[in-house]
Amino acid sequence: QVQLVESGGGLVQAGGSLRLSCEASGRTFSRTTMTWFRQPPGEERKFVAALTRSGSSTFYAESVKGRFTISRENASKNTVYLQMNALKAEDTGVYFCAALVGDCTVTSCRDRRLYNNWGQGTQVTVSS
Repeated sequence: QVQLVESGGGLVQAGGSLRLSCEASGRTFSRTTMTWFRQPPGEERKFVAALTRSGSSTFYAESVKGRFTISRENASKNTVYLQMNALKAEDTGVYFCAALVGDCTVTSCRDRRLYNNWGQGTQVTVSS
């Protein structure tokens, strides 16, 4: 089991940047794929970005490619980051960190039903 706590959300103007953090606890962190989802107001939770357990693959939603970067720090902190640049109003939502033990593919990483470890979410609001 992995416990996840997100931070770093807030209010930012369009074109600005934010960096979200997800701190994980639990022995299995090094064996997990870490993924960010977001839930816009009144909509379903949607895939944003994933970083596989091995660290060899990253996957992004088309809407964030070239603007968002997912990374992780294993050595001293069990933390995964989501650097968000050139933010748009449509990036507004609650951002959730999720963990999946093992690897996933470009397709399966996007399926939120596969994840059984979730953080509480952090609100990101982008004003236009």
